[in-house]
Amino acid sequence: MAEGPFLDLRHLKMIRAIAEHGRVNDAAEALGVTSSALSHRIKEAERRLDLVLFTRIHKRLRMTPAAEYLADVADRVLTEMDRAERDVRRMDRGVEHVVRIAVETYSASHWLPDFIRYLQTRLPGIELQVMASVTRKPVGALANRHADIVVTSEEATPIGTHCIPLFRDELLFIFAPDHPLAAKTHIEGKDIEGEDFITYALTPEPDREFARLFRPSGRYPRWTTTVEMPEAIVELVAAGQGSSVLAGWAVRPAIEAGRIVGLRVGKDGIEVPWVAMIRSEDKGTGPILEVAQALARWSSANGGFG
Repeated sequence: MAEGPFLDLRHLKMIRAIAEHGRVNDAAEALGVTSSALSHRIKEAERRLDLVLFTRIHKRLRMTPAAEYLADVADRVLTEMDRAERDVRRMDRGVEHVVRIAVETYSASHWLPDFIRYLQTRLPGIELQVMASVTRKPVGALANRHADIVVTSEEATPIGTHCIPLFRDELLFIFAPDHPLAAKTHIEGKDIEGEDFITYALTPEPDREFARLFRPSGRYPRWTTTVEMPEAIVELVAAGQGSSVLAGWAVRPAIEAGRIVGLRVGKDGIEVPWVAMIRSEDKGTGPILEVAQALARWSSANGGFG
């Protein structure tokens, strides 16, 4: 029996496009080919693999389990190939390594310019690429190599990862400046009962405001909406459309600009440890570890990201 792989990049692009669009016409348009050419490509892939990838239902294609599996693989392979090509073009410009960094949940980037300047003076051969779309799945982002370093408030160290401590940051209860509670020194459970509250997490997190403030006091705000973008929450709060609890470092620019007020959560406050999470395979040596360690030194010297 001949050895594989039997499919090439054209087939992987075809499978990914059909998984995304469902219809042959739409997938063909996305790929810039005719529907007839795409149909021939499907038949060619099925002939090479000697199995059925798609079945037709009306004008749509239903993926078989084999096609669904290949679609997942195709997405990873094509994404990695695209990144590899980008990386080698950078190497041609004198860049020795590209390290991808992401921040869990938050996209606040006021700290980045200063850190990049710091990094360039100490590791000039490394280019930092900032990745988006890392929400509450830092381990997945590392595993699929969407990112090499994820700045996260994950307190455990998941299997397959290594965490380097960065800083501790206090959660802040945020309001519009004209809110009746904005003049207080800190917020207690009795203060927030019935308040319109905007959250970014669908489920309460352990050791955060729910467990340390709401539950012990038996007082709860009025849960109004879930907004998965903290930066959008800041805008809603600034417009007087609710209150929220977010990381102090991420909202500090809006506080300093006078757009919102941030108060301590409870009399003693709630501190959250932030770490640089990397893959276990990268903890021994190499550019990823060097960037994570540089971030730890820089954030320590600057008191965090604020």
